[in-house]
Amino acid sequence: MLTGVPDQQVGGGPGRLIAGRYLLHEVLGRGGMGVVWRAHDQLLDRPVAAKELHIAAGGDEDRRTRMRRAVREARAVARVPHPHVVGVHDLVEFEDRLWIVMELVRGPSLAAHLSRSGPLTPEHTARLGLQLLDALRAVHLAGALHRDVKPANVLLRPDGSAVLTDFGIAALDEDGEPVTSAVQLMGSVEYMAPERATAQEAGPASDLWSLGATLVTVCGGESPFRRPAHAATLHAVVYGKPRLPERLGPLRP
Repeated sequence: MLTGVPDQQVGGGPGRLIAGRYLLHEVLGRGGMGVVWRAHDQLLDRPVAAKELHIAAGGDEDRRTRMRRAVREARAVARVPHPHVVGVHDLVEFEDRLWIVMELVRGPSLAAHLSRSGPLTPEHTARLGLQLLDALRAVHLAGALHRDVKPANVLLRPDGSAVLTDFGIAALDEDGEPVTSAVQLMGSVEYMAPERATAQEAGPASDLWSLGATLVTVCGGESPFRRPAHAATLHAVVYGKPRLPERLGPLRP
């Protein structure tokens, strides 16, 4: 153990040392696929984000499926070195869980920014849109799909630039493992492309559709397909037209 590093604590709280290297500090966020911690890489002396994947629960087959999905996520991101795609540093298994160690982006998500500060200007939205479009192009050229582009999965750096993150349900084309319908239907319905919402085959265009819905949300102030009930939102995604507020300005078609 490195000098000055506290002993591993029982449980998953702050102060726990993961794989003899990554010291956990605080929870940054929680999602269906896991918990993201602010952590410190004791070996390289740098701050990182450590994503603790929810893979321990369930039977053997369920665990294997979750393990494959986690490895797929890490590979999908690691193979895309891009300034607007979060960097992956390491993938470790520790105490029956997988951890993805990533670049720590010191900034809020677009969802948090929208909640705290209100909508972005059309000009700012357009700049972020071009950055994210370039990021998705790199992801798609690497043979991957993101599958869950939404405001909560885009982080803002201190300089205001965008970073695409959380590839928890990403799928690689070349791993030889078909993506199940359960994976296809994961994600936030109001940002989900119609073909995904109806369990049809997804492609790069599905991510672009989700990006469009994301940009309308952060500029217009609300999701273009959100309705009072989940079923109504799903119906709007598949059959309805997006609500495009006037504040979109030059971004309106």
